[in-house]
Amino acid sequence: MSAFAIYRLPHEDCATLVQQTEGEPAEFLSCTELNGKHGFVVAPFEVTAQQPILLIRPDKVESRKVESGKWKEEGDILSAEESIAEYSLSSFHFPLSSKSTYFIDFANYHAQLEAGVFRKIVLARCAEEVSEEAIDPMELFSRACELYPRMFISLVSTSKSGVWLIATPEILLEGKAHDWHTVALAGTMKLEGDSLMGEGEKVTWATKDIQEQRIVTTYIAECLEQFTGDFHEEGPRTVRAANLVHLRSDFSFKLPDGQHLGDLLHALHPTPAVCGLPKRETFKFIIQNEHTPRRYYSGFMGMLDPDGGTHLYVSLRCMNIEGNRYHLYAGGGLLTDSTVSQEWLETEAKLETMRRVISQSNVLKT
Repeated sequence: MSAFAIYRLPHEDCATLVQQTEGEPAEFLSCTELNGKHGFVVAPFEVTAQQPILLIRPDKVESRKVESGKWKEEGDILSAEESIAEYSLSSFHFPLSSKSTYFIDFANYHAQLEAGVFRKIVLARCAEEVSEEAIDPMELFSRACELYPRMFISLVSTSKSGVWLIATPEILLEGKAHDWHTVALAGTMKLEGDSLMGEGEKVTWATKDIQEQRIVTTYIAECLEQFTGDFHEEGPRTVRAANLVHLRSDFSFKLPDGQHLGDLLHALHPTPAVCGLPKRETFKFIIQNEHTPRRYYSGFMGMLDPDGGTHLYVSLRCMNIEGNRYHLYAGGGLLTDSTVSQEWLETEAKLETMRRVISQSNVLKT
């Protein structure tokens, strides 16, 4: 079965199918190998030989309005039953993150912060949801598009990664030719009651959230300084994503040569929004200590096309689909004044994004 990705950009009503009709996607062990490349990228948090960066070759590209089952009728997208048979990832089965293991991880991570080893570190967890019957992946994609018009929605299927659905608000890199854009996104607050009718404009941010967002912003500015002296920062401002709001700063910048985007991606990924600071030390600590491997969660995916238009997003609010079982991922940034109860509730709020897609609750569209 050929590899494919289908994605819809924020605030658009059309989705784009990118399909590789023959062979397997190219595999890379470093973002730098993406220099000069063109295709749909699926990158993990930790790159390994068993979990590489994948590049789906765009043998077939077409766009249509998002309608339930539309692509499936054309024979391009796997049905749920075929997905089970084709991509049953038994080799990836692992213990899920229970509340007790999350509390253990939090204590371990927070001790490092209190000792001054890290300035910030992100703790993630994985939860499993089960439906009575397998839901067609394309139907899940359509539901996500309907529920979350503000987000980047993507459904990806390859033999190496399995089937993943993401709904994310975070741009990693976007643009074409000489004009580029990225964001610093951090801080999370849940909207409830009457606040769901607005964009979060009345939210008052805690010092912890402001500090976390500033850490990410400073890191991105330092990364961009390695590649260009021509960049401009705006923000932070409050932005809404589903029933959550975040603090966001936008960076617009010029690049003399779009053929070296892999080098820039290598510098940016993983950002402190999904990893921590110092980057190398927190990354190593997460790999060695987090109870559940993140796999393609908190990596990035999207279209890489230096000339025609690049749209790469951090893989947040995502799930791995295995028949009628769904592995949902979420995380949150820890600082010295973080508390385990608040952080647990934040991950629960983030997991709700994909839980709503599975249950298709009749709630207000956000």
